[in-house]
Amino acid sequence: MGRIINRCSKDISSIDEKLSETTYNFIEAFSNIASTISFIAYIQPVSLISLIFVGTILERIRRFFSPAIRDIKRLESLGRSPIYSYICATIQGIPLIRSYGAQTMCTRNFSYYLDEHSRAFSLMLTMNRWLAMRIESVIAAFIGLLTFSMFLVHRNLPVSDLGLILAYSFTLMGSVQWIVRLIVDVMIQMTSTERVIEYIDLKPEESSTSDQLVILPPRWPIGSIVFDNMSFRYSDDSSWVLSNINISIEPGEKIGIVGRTGAGKSSIIQALFRMAELDGRILIDEIDTKQIPLYELRRHISIIPQDPVLFNDSLRINLDPFGEYSDIEIWSALNEVQFKFDLIEGLQHNVTEGGSNFSVGQRQLICLARALLRKNRILLIDEATANVDHKTDEIIQVAIRRKFIHCTVLTIAHRLRTIIDSDKILVLSQGRAVEFASAHELLSDNNSQFAQLVAQTGQREADYLRHQAKKAAKSRK
Repeated sequence: MGRIINRCSKDISSIDEKLSETTYNFIEAFSNIASTISFIAYIQPVSLISLIFVGTILERIRRFFSPAIRDIKRLESLGRSPIYSYICATIQGIPLIRSYGAQTMCTRNFSYYLDEHSRAFSLMLTMNRWLAMRIESVIAAFIGLLTFSMFLVHRNLPVSDLGLILAYSFTLMGSVQWIVRLIVDVMIQMTSTERVIEYIDLKPEESSTSDQLVILPPRWPIGSIVFDNMSFRYSDDSSWVLSNINISIEPGEKIGIVGRTGAGKSSIIQALFRMAELDGRILIDEIDTKQIPLYELRRHISIIPQDPVLFNDSLRINLDPFGEYSDIEIWSALNEVQFKFDLIEGLQHNVTEGGSNFSVGQRQLICLARALLRKNRILLIDEATANVDHKTDEIIQVAIRRKFIHCTVLTIAHRLRTIIDSDKILVLSQGRAVEFASAHELLSDNNSQFAQLVAQTGQREADYLRHQAKKAAKSRK
């Protein structure tokens, strides 16, 4: 977030304001220098030798200085992004910070980010002073040589001409120093252009008018999902986060996805939504997702994320942003998830930024009601109950089991209780699918990774999970 804010504020401001102003000043300074040099050369042609000598030295200084100042400017810009991110995070988390008395810790962290930025910024100012001292020294040497040559070669030169040349020479000293700094400033400001172009050159998502896209059947999808040798990574230069996934999910099956941190659980969801291009295939009802328009693919898959996404608008807009459902249907969805809140203004009740005027559990219930309204046959749950209390967790699980009984549900969870009664468990390790079977089958093998995960919960919890897995297996027979 900080990087985006940085580019859309500081970098755009540098391009729109500073770069254009610097270019105008450069043209003006260049015209002044050209006219001054022409006048001095006309009065005393010998001075051209020293001018060439001075120009060569200044160019060497510029070549030595420019790469260093550009890199320092990049560091300064990168150091600004964490400041913006931390300010945004602090504003959103002010109630939590105050409740835990963490003001001192947050101030210390902010001071750290500010110091990191100030180091690069102060170094950039120091380098500018370094450049100014050397330019002034070179120009002072030029004026000395010019004065000495006038006394040596043109002893009979009128005092008025001598004074005029010296006056223009002093003006030249300031102008040359100014234009060299302008050249360097342009190079510095071009780092902002470089950073903005980096975003402009990002590969856009596919066009919905592509000829290779298929027309979906009216009742698509039914809910079958096949991962055919699927590998996934977030960019062309990054490593694979999922490798050679081969599993088949029948319509209406409930799949629990477990694994240690970094195993690739959330990447399964990213791959289904095609947040980045993948290798291999994901087939939904025997249709390759690469051939499905992105809008249609994402519209037909519902998700309840770990961090609920709510907008600064009315509750109705948050539940039905495109106005596709009636008030009766929306109230029915809220009642189904047992959403209890004193809505004085009804569905027009204002939701603040990020839903901060609701508890975490209430935000998740709103997301669940939103999924109920869509009536999609595929539901993805990404650790939706990780940050809620057990009562809200139970409400969500009951609603999912009751209202999504005919849907294909993929659930990522750290709480094994949440997925122990799923039809099958997918165990991921280092981006690979190492186990895929029912919980009862996996627990029958004490050497399975799922059995090891269950054993780590403690003897009492492990016994409960084994009992629930056995109970779920009997109910499916």
